[in-house]
Amino acid sequence: MSALNPTIITFLFYIVAMIVIGLLAYRATRNFSDYILGGRRLGSFVTALSAGASDMSGWLLMGLPGAIYLSGLSEMWIAVGLIIGAWLNWLLVAGRLRVHTEVQHNALTLPDYFSNRFNDQRKILRIVSACVILIFFAIYCASGMVAGARLFESMFDLPYSTALWISAIATISYVFIGGFLAVSWTDTIQAGLMIFALLLTPIITLLSFSDLSQVTLALEAARPQALNLVSDLSWVAIISLMAWGLGYFGQPHILVRFMAVDSVKSIPNARRIGMTWMTLCLGGAVAAGFFGIAYFQQHPELAGVVNANPETVFMELTKILFNPWVAGVVLAAILAAVMSTLSCQLLVCSSTLTEDFYKSFLRKNASQNELVWVGRGMVLMIALLAIWMAGNPESKALGLVSYAWAGFGAAFGPLIILSLFWKRMTLNGALAGMVVGALMVILWKNLWADTGIYEIIPGFMCSWIAIVVVSLLGKAPSHEVTDRFEQADQQYKESH
Repeated sequence: MSALNPTIITFLFYIVAMIVIGLLAYRATRNFSDYILGGRRLGSFVTALSAGASDMSGWLLMGLPGAIYLSGLSEMWIAVGLIIGAWLNWLLVAGRLRVHTEVQHNALTLPDYFSNRFNDQRKILRIVSACVILIFFAIYCASGMVAGARLFESMFDLPYSTALWISAIATISYVFIGGFLAVSWTDTIQAGLMIFALLLTPIITLLSFSDLSQVTLALEAARPQALNLVSDLSWVAIISLMAWGLGYFGQPHILVRFMAVDSVKSIPNARRIGMTWMTLCLGGAVAAGFFGIAYFQQHPELAGVVNANPETVFMELTKILFNPWVAGVVLAAILAAVMSTLSCQLLVCSSTLTEDFYKSFLRKNASQNELVWVGRGMVLMIALLAIWMAGNPESKALGLVSYAWAGFGAAFGPLIILSLFWKRMTLNGALAGMVVGALMVILWKNLWADTGIYEIIPGFMCSWIAIVVVSLLGKAPSHEVTDRFEQADQQYKESH
């Protein structure tokens, strides 16, 4: 592809723009709190769109359309579960977490919050939760690297390994420079780009047919079961797909957005904006994969790449149907999805290593400037690990994401919910729930995956039970712990 191709020019312009935003955020970053949490001053609009963009990742424009293209509308149960889970997360967790993390000694990270919430003098909760974050985020970041590499591989006709490094550098640069503010500002722009691409692509695909009967005939010829919402799915399969929604309660890169909002009063408006954006984006992704079935049935000579790797269906439709200048913008949306999630995940890992290991155990009196630069170093370290894990060009983004999503959902989901609603919860209960949830996901994935049950279901249930049982069997938490809980709870009710 020519270096002067309009698609590539537009695409590269987008990357440069993101790096420029990183430089602007660098000027607004005054201390470590700014670098990892933006000084808790995000408004409702930025909170909503940055939470959505950091949530969806390359899976939204690659994994989900690919799953729909391969299996039809029966795969949309994932989208239904995600919408329900996200709405409940905004409703039940967002405002309370914002207040509780501030009351709990202005906790900047989830491990910091857990440690302060349960007055963990031994810091065991901090260590275990930080390890869970690093283990599962390494997998999650690898999925982002895979998605980005696939895009650069397709755009520039590069070897996978070269594409992997280039896409990684594009993301790492603005995270390294600008931290949380850069991530949030770029996420907001990227969210706009994603919804534009996801609404436009299925519409243009549909308009490429002379009438709707052509679409129906092509669908029946290619995938007779495409319109069947249950197809050959069992109830176990449907429940497993919808269970993706449980993962929202434990995703650190989403929860950190709630912690960074400027006020609890901003949450309701952010919820409305975020859920509207999410519903439209998921609908567009489903439609792109669905109409892609009909389009490539009508044009089998163009279907070679998609049939070899269904996750490229959105990308191929864009390159075929759009003017090169528009295609560059739309394809940049895939990179936007990848960069928005990957950047936030890298930053959460960095803050965990810096705040919960370096500052807590190595340099308790480290200066703010030192912590910022250590945080930047940690971004590079985690990125290199993720690049190494993504080195296999046969990696499938959806599989990697589902594993990490389940790990966080089971390890942290019940812990977050109960820590915000149940003052009788104890430190040992929190630790038991976290460990049991994480281990159950790993064991189920490796030993009982053939049951067809998504590992987040047993992981979430076992974690919840472990928290309740261990908390009730043990000594009640101290008055200091319950008093702080009641203070946060009262503050939330007064500000809500």
